[in-house]
Amino acid sequence: MNKNIPTGDSKKIITNQKGIHEKLDEVVEKHLTHPFQKPYQTHTEQAFKEMDEHVGNFLLSTPNGKIILDACCGVGQSTRLLAEQHPLALVIGVDKSAHRINRNVEGFSLNEGYQAKNYHLVRADLNDFYRLVKAANWPVSQHYILYPNPWPKSKHLQRRWHGSAVFPQMTAIGDELILRSNWYLYLAEFQQAAKQIHLHGDISKVAIAEQSLTPFEAKYQASGQECWQLRLRRKS
Repeated sequence: MNKNIPTGDSKKIITNQKGIHEKLDEVVEKHLTHPFQKPYQTHTEQAFKEMDEHVGNFLLSTPNGKIILDACCGVGQSTRLLAEQHPLALVIGVDKSAHRINRNVEGFSLNEGYQAKNYHLVRADLNDFYRLVKAANWPVSQHYILYPNPWPKSKHLQRRWHGSAVFPQMTAIGDELILRSNWYLYLAEFQQAAKQIHLHGDISKVAIAEQSLTPFEAKYQASGQECWQLRLRRKS
């Protein structure tokens, strides 16, 4: 049993879609041909400026160091775990909610003796943050998007990451893009959308681990739901 949350009561996702959205390819093509030009929000510009300084200092001190981006990090459990797993990397967790980022994670602890501070948590709007990261050309090795809001109603396709206007910029970040969801169709849609920009990869089941990456993952698995992972890499 997962040690984070011993029991779970998460409801399964209910959707009115029978398969991949019929307008997915059309929506992705529109965003690929019409650049996202919405003005940046001031708080995200400031947050990015601070993180960009951290990244610059890290790369000066560790020229071959890896940068890992943990998008939609919520309370930051995944950010801390990824930092522990990659002690020579700089891990940056981003979430739009200050409340979530500043909240303690109940029932969660890192391995005894872990002292590293190789991570930062930042409050920012990812629609802006992604574009700023892309423009700054951060050398991101791994880009994680763990259990994003699925927006399961068909009419909300463009609220999903693969249907959003920032999809071209967000998928240009990282040598490897790793998504997890308890809704297989979400990953299948993202996988299909990614092919338009030459990103390819497979979907696999997430094994039940002693330590889940996020509280959501622990709760879904404790509720008997299967969790899935899509791992994408660029194909030349």
